[in-house]
Amino acid sequence: MVEKTIDLTGQSSTSIEAAVGLAISRAAVTITDIRQARLTDIVAVVEDGQIARWKVDLRVTFQVADRVHE
Repeated sequence: MVEKTIDLTGQSSTSIEAAVGLAISRAAVTITDIRQARLTDIVAVVEDGQIARWKVDLRVTFQVADRVHE
């Protein structure tokens, strides 16, 4: 098995979990066999003294498909 790891960033005004979920769900549209996601950074974006949104950086690992080109 061969795996590949990419960096993603997700943002949500709701929660850290929602930001992670958005990044994973959007990536899953074009990437299959996502195995894991590791949070590498979490930032609270502050506006007017309040948390406006959460920004997360992820390292996402997925399996490289074994396919024969036709």
